[in-house]
Amino acid sequence: MAGNSFGKLFKLTTFGESHGKAIGGIIDGCPSGLKLNIEAIQNELNRRKPGQSKIVTQRKEPDTVEFLSGIFEGQTTGTPIGFVIHNTNQKSKDYSHIKDVYRPSHADYTYDKKYGVRDYRGGGRSSARETACRVVAGAIAKQFLTTIKINAFTSSVGDIFIDKPYQDLDFSKIESNVIRCPDEASAEKMIAKVQEVKKQGDTIGGTITCVLQNVPVGLGEPVFDKLHAELGKAMLSINAVKGFEYGSGFCGAKMKGSEHNDQFNENGTTKTNLSGGVQGGISNGMDIYFRVAFKPVATTLQKQDTINSKGETVEMQGKGRHDPCVVPRAVPIVEAMAALVLADYTLLRWQESRDW
Repeated sequence: MAGNSFGKLFKLTTFGESHGKAIGGIIDGCPSGLKLNIEAIQNELNRRKPGQSKIVTQRKEPDTVEFLSGIFEGQTTGTPIGFVIHNTNQKSKDYSHIKDVYRPSHADYTYDKKYGVRDYRGGGRSSARETACRVVAGAIAKQFLTTIKINAFTSSVGDIFIDKPYQDLDFSKIESNVIRCPDEASAEKMIAKVQEVKKQGDTIGGTITCVLQNVPVGLGEPVFDKLHAELGKAMLSINAVKGFEYGSGFCGAKMKGSEHNDQFNENGTTKTNLSGGVQGGISNGMDIYFRVAFKPVATTLQKQDTINSKGETVEMQGKGRHDPCVVPRAVPIVEAMAALVLADYTLLRWQESRDW
């Protein structure tokens, strides 16, 4: 299986399955001498871990990270950083009923046809549990990016949206509620919506908005390695993501050029920021902001018709512990992937400077 690594210079490779002994990863290319706050890394994992509230999966995993290499006396050594997160609360029997059945909108069918074998326990390698490894690497990348601020938050659940621009939101309130929405009125409605859907044995989707501030000018390349293209790839690699837009996004397609153009100030900043902080694939020093759409979780507790490995039509019903809405737990994942992109492009920029 290829495609388990992300990044060019700041590179993460992950391994493991949802119901295996452990998941983990190797971070290669992290500069030496970086003093790490291990508690802060663990805190990022705590934001993503299951069982943290009544509106997420009740699987109980401590998600404690154990570092195996690349760190000495609290500092990175410049060598590969190896780590593991042990799985402690697997209930593989919850998936025995789908051993030979393909769940609708899951990776079961495609994995089976591509590899000829699949780990049906929680989806195996296709499980979103793999994203815990990304959060570890992203937490380290955040500590490398000392001046850049990365804030993601839930901006919608179903048809409930925050009706304010991000500039009017207090990011310090993101962690004040279980849905991770900084607008208190919207948060209450979102939580109620998730609880309602959960009682019905169903699931619901939503969006996450991410804002990157203090990004220096010059990150990104103008052709195939555009900064926004890499951010898009990073977000679309997250389980359940169905869409990505930055800056004006799809709304920009409705506008005229005279309305959409960002007029310059004398210092190089712009009066508006419909470009979303990126022009020509390169960061321009303005806030980079983007939105990520997450589909409803495919596993529901309602009965559905599907097919088995013999092509026969069968009826199935989801069992076990599943998120009614993945969005609140995906907030730190979005931040982590953004941090990995910025760390990689920062090192690439440093390399360009040395080459000159």
